[in-house]
Amino acid sequence: MPQRKARRVPRAQGGKTFSLKALAEHLGLAPATVSLVLNDAPVASTIAAETRAKILAAAREFNYRPNFMARCLRTRRSFTIGVMVSEVSEGYNSMVLSGIEDQLLKGGYFYFVASHRFRPDLIEQYTELFLDRAVDGLIVVSTPWQRTVSIPVATVSCHHHVEGATSIVLDHRRAAEIALKHLVKLGHRRIAFIKGQAFVPDTEVRWKAIVEAAGHLGVEIVPSLVAQIADNSPKPDLGYKVTQKLLLSGEKFTALFTFNDISAMGAIRALHEGGLRVPEDVSIIGFDDIDSAAYQNPGLTTVRQPLKKMGMMAAEIVLKKINREKDDEHSPPAQVVIEPELIVRGTTCGIEISRKPHPAKDGSPVEVFP
Repeated sequence: MPQRKARRVPRAQGGKTFSLKALAEHLGLAPATVSLVLNDAPVASTIAAETRAKILAAAREFNYRPNFMARCLRTRRSFTIGVMVSEVSEGYNSMVLSGIEDQLLKGGYFYFVASHRFRPDLIEQYTELFLDRAVDGLIVVSTPWQRTVSIPVATVSCHHHVEGATSIVLDHRRAAEIALKHLVKLGHRRIAFIKGQAFVPDTEVRWKAIVEAAGHLGVEIVPSLVAQIADNSPKPDLGYKVTQKLLLSGEKFTALFTFNDISAMGAIRALHEGGLRVPEDVSIIGFDDIDSAAYQNPGLTTVRQPLKKMGMMAAEIVLKKINREKDDEHSPPAQVVIEPELIVRGTTCGIEISRKPHPAKDGSPVEVFP
């Protein structure tokens, strides 16, 4: 870049900031060059590293900050993204949000998060609020989403096909297959299941995949060994309660496939309180592979969906759409299908181990269903 003769500029005092023009004159550079670096524009990487370093150092020295409103007016963007989730707690949503945040930070974007608790009225209201606040794009996570809007949209674990939106979904058929194959290989045939809440988008899609995989593997699904979470809560208590109902039914089972890792944690406690060991008496498989799954005792065997990666992909797709990268070769597809992975830890074991009797709490032997 052509350089001009630098001129002395008085130091900032009392928190006063200098204009872009004054900073450029001080550096002997064109204002456009300084602007590209300070706004972290993509083409700024073509400017010499030494020049970029000088610009950033001078900006710190003279307390210069880019005029955000001017940037918004010039680019006709707000540099904000709306993110809609069901709730924010440990587990699925927090891991997806982590990936979204990482990618948006790289792109120089701020974001708003709204939690709708699966209330249709809030989903509608928050969409309008995001639009009123002129967000540049929208990321929708595990939400019944059927609306077409005028801004770029990417969805995660939303199974409706909406025009203009790119959906990122897990291959649930593959997920069901690898989980059930693992249990069958270990000798399990009496398998209990915990279904997710009816209003969660993944629930029915995953359950259909489980039924299909069970049919292929010759595993009978016993209706009395299927329990469904009903309450609208992300707590382990839900897995605890439905597992208690399974135990009270009197039906014998040697394995339990849960809807997510959080419910698996509650299930393990219910089994322990019922005098059963995990995995010797009942093997358990979770779903998601949240951060704490590996630190349970024993570590939780689970179907991993790369939640952070899925969040990053959603953010990347929205930013590409905002930048109008519409060439056919690189434009985002309507759907991106993510492959799951079975993570085997300590909560599953072979059926031959579970045939061994163990003492009850009073010291007497307990018969274990094979």
